[in-house]
Amino acid sequence: MEKPKINPYIPIIIGVISVSISAILVKLASAESGVIAFYRMFFSVLLMTPLFFMKYFRELKLMSKRDWIFSTIAGVFLSFHFILWFESLNYTSVASSTVLVTLQPIFAFAGTYLFFKEKITLKTFLSGLIAITGSVIISWGDFKVSGTALFGDVLALIACALVTAYLLFGQDVRKRLSLITYTYVVYGISSITLFFYVLIKGESFVGHPSIDWFWFLLLALIPNLLGHTLFNWSLKYVSTNTLSIAIIFEPVGAAILAYYIFNELITTIQLVGGIVVMIGILLFVMDEQFIKRVFFKKSS
Repeated sequence: MEKPKINPYIPIIIGVISVSISAILVKLASAESGVIAFYRMFFSVLLMTPLFFMKYFRELKLMSKRDWIFSTIAGVFLSFHFILWFESLNYTSVASSTVLVTLQPIFAFAGTYLFFKEKITLKTFLSGLIAITGSVIISWGDFKVSGTALFGDVLALIACALVTAYLLFGQDVRKRLSLITYTYVVYGISSITLFFYVLIKGESFVGHPSIDWFWFLLLALIPNLLGHTLFNWSLKYVSTNTLSIAIIFEPVGAAILAYYIFNELITTIQLVGGIVVMIGILLFVMDEQFIKRVFFKKSS
């Protein structure tokens, strides 16, 4: 393996911080969820356009009808993931919303089991059970706080399921296209979907406070282009499992930022539920043989 010029864990840490900022920027913006999502994707496409047309435009000829269909479905799912996740932040806390969205690996397993008939292993059963228990703890705690907080939790869970569907449809297309081409196409389709969503809802594309445009641009630059680009770069030098473990700490960064920016306090139940969820996801990405040794070690 090629030796990197810098320690790959440095870009990973920067990447985690970058995606942790996403929920904060959404809450800072005053526009509707659909409008925020549209400009996040639209500005991302605009910023990628020069690079795409200089080096990757010809790859579009390699896309089959199936690729276009799957990319379109992926783009639509990604659009509604952002709409529902951003909307959830209007009802529940940053901590609860981001923790529930990190259940993505568990939803991914459910999807591969239902559609690709992948077997249930000891690792997936244990991790899924633990993570779901944690989400129930968070939701129960939020329900005790208010019904609207629970509604926000439900929106975050649906958003998590949608982004998992986006990844499942995209993984097949990614085998034949470069990351830049696939991302550009899906982000473009997502932007078109969100454009019509905002249009149908009668929301305004203009007339927002000047500061909102700054948040829109930062959403495109930091979580979308910087965070995910650094993650993709690091995959050349570290395993997917290592990266998955790192991303688990996104809710930690988001919760810390929310505390200092919005004075959002984390309740004991949220803390316990969040830790349980992260333990479940951590077990999911760990080696199965290690789990067997820890939980089912034979007595001597």
